[in-house]
Amino acid sequence: MDALGCMKSLLLAATHYRAAKTASNAAVLQRSLEVISGLKLTRLFASNQILPSECLSCLVELLEDANINPSLTLSVITLLSQLALDNETREALQDTYNLTSVLSGVVHRSSTHLSDPVLLQSIQLLQKLTYNVPVFSAGANIDELISFLMQHVQHTEDELTIPCLGLLANLCRHNLSIQTRIKSLNNVKNFYRTLISFLAHSSLTMVVFALSLLSSLTLNEEVGEKLFHARNIHQTFQLIFNIVVNGDGTLTRKYSVDLFVDLLKNPKVADYLSRYEHFTSCLGQVLDLLHGRDPNSSSKILELLLAFCSVIELRHILRQAILEPSGLPVSGNTRFVTRSKTFEPSVALVHLSNQPLEGSEDCSVLALQLFKEIFEDVINSGNSASAEHFVDLLLPVLLDHLQMPEQIVDELLVKKCERMAKAINVLTNILFVDDLLKMHVSKVLTASQCTSLIEHQFTYSGIDTGFGAKGGDSKMCKLAADVILETLDLMSRLKQDVPGMEVSFYKILQDPRLITPLTFALTSDHREQVQVGLRILFEATPLPDFPAIMLGESIAANNAYRKQEAEHAAKRIQLLSPMTNVTSVRCSSSCLSSDESTTSNIQELIQKLHSGLEMKESFTGMRISDIMDVYEQKLSALASKETRLQDLLEAKAIAQAQTERLMTQYRCQRAQAESEARTLAAMLKDAERKNEELSDLLKAQRTESERAQADIEQLFQHNRKLQTVAEEYEILKKSSADHLQRIAAQLIETEDHRKELQQQLQERDGKVATLQQKIKILEEKLKTQQKEKKDMEQTIDILRKELSKTEQARKELSIKASSLEVQKSQLEGRLEEKEALVKLQKEELNKHSNMIAMIHSLSGGKLSAETVNLSL
Repeated sequence: MDALGCMKSLLLAATHYRAAKTASNAAVLQRSLEVISGLKLTRLFASNQILPSECLSCLVELLEDANINPSLTLSVITLLSQLALDNETREALQDTYNLTSVLSGVVHRSSTHLSDPVLLQSIQLLQKLTYNVPVFSAGANIDELISFLMQHVQHTEDELTIPCLGLLANLCRHNLSIQTRIKSLNNVKNFYRTLISFLAHSSLTMVVFALSLLSSLTLNEEVGEKLFHARNIHQTFQLIFNIVVNGDGTLTRKYSVDLFVDLLKNPKVADYLSRYEHFTSCLGQVLDLLHGRDPNSSSKILELLLAFCSVIELRHILRQAILEPSGLPVSGNTRFVTRSKTFEPSVALVHLSNQPLEGSEDCSVLALQLFKEIFEDVINSGNSASAEHFVDLLLPVLLDHLQMPEQIVDELLVKKCERMAKAINVLTNILFVDDLLKMHVSKVLTASQCTSLIEHQFTYSGIDTGFGAKGGDSKMCKLAADVILETLDLMSRLKQDVPGMEVSFYKILQDPRLITPLTFALTSDHREQVQVGLRILFEATPLPDFPAIMLGESIAANNAYRKQEAEHAAKRIQLLSPMTNVTSVRCSSSCLSSDESTTSNIQELIQKLHSGLEMKESFTGMRISDIMDVYEQKLSALASKETRLQDLLEAKAIAQAQTERLMTQYRCQRAQAESEARTLAAMLKDAERKNEELSDLLKAQRTESERAQADIEQLFQHNRKLQTVAEEYEILKKSSADHLQRIAAQLIETEDHRKELQQQLQERDGKVATLQQKIKILEEKLKTQQKEKKDMEQTIDILRKELSKTEQARKELSIKASSLEVQKSQLEGRLEEKEALVKLQKEELNKHSNMIAMIHSLSGGKLSAETVNLSL
């Protein structure tokens, strides 16, 4: 069966069960609920189709019934919990079907039985529905719900304690009325003591829920001043950081991040955190969480980093941690001291900014918003050198965001436009860093890319179909207008650096379709959008073909539409109802009110015309020129009033179109109901025809019973034959008993033999045990011998090393000895040469002495040769 058929079956089963609460009807309804739950039709229920809306209304009505079967209640809550996983369906259940009040009633009815699984499932579903959603404190059963939650939290801890704490934290967060109601209770101090005692709990989830409640209720009071005082705040920071880093799953981390975001909104707490000495190391651990996490955890971590950016000092530290990770201390849970390049925070952020559009959590928009904050801090600090490598890494991703895919579904088009606007914001901030990065951007960005992007927004977003009040409620039109103006702002900053950019820029400024984006920007509530619109307007005003008059008319029409919406807002709120038929009544009443306002305006105009004619009759004596001036003023006033009336008529036309659309839906529902009635009539005829067939079948069964009676008689005869066979079986049984006795005797002999074998086995086991003891002794000896062997080997190694050293010393000494012998031989040779020389010199001396003696002898002297030799 298809999905629509299952939904129809569910509606039919619910109708039958409400008409008659029998066990069979309950079983059919239970089966239908299980089938719907098994099909996982979350996206189908998120659509605005009639049949899924009727199913949701049916489920809520079943919960409202106090007499419903508990098992059915549990099945309905389980199915609604499954559907609440989708954001759109969860918002519809909260806003349109008022499921919070209905579940509060279920909790109130089930509060007497704490072990009832319906109570636990209801509180858990309420926790999902109320997360980050304000709850109307005057709603039905809300007071009873708050009383039950507070009482149960202060009782003995059980499985309901954590869900009750989480639900209370959701209800109190950003809800002053519920906070005031809790503070006005008599036992609020005991409640505070219980929450403070939970801060020492072993469950981190319990701790973060208690801290969240305390921050919501006591942050600006005396208890909060003591709890979040300068003496204690550093311990609180460390506790929250530990919960963020080491939390018990995604839920705990989600609430801890929300708690941090709420605390940073307090100026004192923000100042304390900026002076927290361990913030840099804790920030490193938080940045490590960006690697390999699921999209839910990553998106919450990015929200926390954006909250840090709201404090200037913390944003500066965050910028350094992302762009200069080398100076960031490594977190304690990492195994290596140095960070890998792939695990740098900048790489992880760029990866998150390029997530696919189909993801449930849009981490890309948060990452791009964080890039914008980082570049703003770079601009303020003037440290552009640290951003160059990051820009090289980020620029291809930003340009990829500016590319519009050829085919994209309408559900993803809004996400794509949001990413485009954020990416263009980041590109614009990069241009402010320095001229080098601006030149780098101008080389990769072309004028044709910007032009095609703007043209696509004009064509496919529906922004060129009208202006002013006609597109005022379209989120897609506002996003497209934001993308167009941000792109034009980027083009204006690059028009002198990119070829063809200036021509394309001024051409788009003179396009009449630009009126609607400018109108959205100039009448926006956001400061940045107004500033961008004014910059574009200053560029476009001097151009000759700029449609300034159309822009004025569009702004006037938009203002008139907003004024009318403000006037009728109270009436809409009073007439608001979750059911479709009540919504149609609301639209018709708003149309009547607009008709009445238009009639009153026309009556005022007629009265003013009459007053003008009376003034003409009273001033017949004035000059004709004065009379003409008066009439010109009147005509100009009438023209402006006519314009306003035209705007009111347009608003009335929109309301009428809404009414017609609702009437068309009602007609479709009625036609569908008639077709179902015809189907039921056909089913009734089929049932009557089947009844006749069954009566014929009953007659045939009677004849068959007669034949069966005859068969029974034959079976009796066959039974007699079987009795004879049974007697024979008894004889065989006796013979088999004798055979069994013989077998028993054999078994006894076998048992004796088995006992002998068992005794032998025991003896052998004893021998094995003694052998094992001997083996153990031998193993111990072997171990001691091995140990001695190792010691000997070590001693031998030491001796070998000493021997090698001695051998080396011997070689060195031998080398020295050989060198000394060579020197000795050389010296001996020289000595011999010296001795020979001395001999020669002695011989020469002797010769000279002889010659001197001879000379003295010749000269008559009596000197002897020895005397001459001595004198010499």
